[in-house]
Amino acid sequence: MTHVHAFTGAESTPGPLVIRTIGVMDLKDALARGMSDFLAMPTHALFLCLIYPIVGLILARVSLGYDVLSLLFPLAAGFALLGPFAAIGFYELSRQREQGLDPSWQDAFDVLHVPSRGAIAALGVVLLAVFVLWIAVAEAIYVASFGSEPAASIADFVRQVFTTPAGWMLIIVGNGIGFLFALAVLIISVVSFPLLLDRNVSAAESALTSVRVVAANPVPMAIWGLIVASLLIIGSLPFLVGLAVVVPVLGHSTWHLYRKVVEPDPNAHHEHLPALKSGRRRYAAQFPAALFGGGEPPRPPPLKPVFDPATGRWRASRTGRPEVILAGIAAGTVIALVGTFLWAEVWVALGVVFVAAVLVLVTAALLAAKS
Repeated sequence: MTHVHAFTGAESTPGPLVIRTIGVMDLKDALARGMSDFLAMPTHALFLCLIYPIVGLILARVSLGYDVLSLLFPLAAGFALLGPFAAIGFYELSRQREQGLDPSWQDAFDVLHVPSRGAIAALGVVLLAVFVLWIAVAEAIYVASFGSEPAASIADFVRQVFTTPAGWMLIIVGNGIGFLFALAVLIISVVSFPLLLDRNVSAAESALTSVRVVAANPVPMAIWGLIVASLLIIGSLPFLVGLAVVVPVLGHSTWHLYRKVVEPDPNAHHEHLPALKSGRRRYAAQFPAALFGGGEPPRPPPLKPVFDPATGRWRASRTGRPEVILAGIAAGTVIALVGTFLWAEVWVALGVVFVAAVLVLVTAALLAAKS
């Protein structure tokens, strides 16, 4: 029943959703604001996007290892279909910065506290299903063009695709169908996930609102789709490393685009932001004074040694630098993964990848909770 409510909104109480009409200059402003958010929060944005180059390398390694070269481009291109869901942490960071807060990378995990998290997961499953369907269709197109026999080598695969009539037909038909998949995802998700963060609505309501936004702004939304596709292609060229910049900028910009096309709810009170936790312990003997904020003053946290990169020296800190710890773990993970891709077998590489990803995410969550 919970899953049904997430889709249909049986427990949702959304405010009135008013769709605005925007122009091309609004897209430019959204991108400028997204870039401003990225420049204000680059460290944790880059960390969150380490998964994109890693996943790209995984796709390339698995494809080459299993002689399924035909799936290399569909996997890389189809991964963008999951982008609206994967960038949800950036929407949250932009939302908090918009409210005048100074968010850190830990605050991206606040999406776990939103009332509509069930709807977010449901819509994410829909995008995953679209991605799987695209891969199946792309493989069917390749088999219909060249048969089920795999290419003998990379050179043979390139020759088949670019120098034969069947190859050019594969390019035209494959890209045409891929465009339809991308268009469908754009229509149902251009503002869906920012809306789910901002208001407690259902997955169906958010997708319908996204459709209404596209219908009210067909030309700007078409241009926005071209901008997203172009930036993703540019970011993918240097071994997908550019996605570590492109994806967060697009994620932050998408939040500002949502703000431009959907009027804010005047009654919103953002109840999903976690309350500040006090580390102070109160005792029964302090009861009268504790009601009015009195009692024993809080004890300062213990000093911790922290390395300051600016001076090259260690200094004492009462807060610590969890982002430094996390950056070290992430850097070590990337080095280990690259080495694994180059010298290990496919199954060993996949094992290292999944174990490393779990360790990094668990560490991030623990450091965020501790901070």
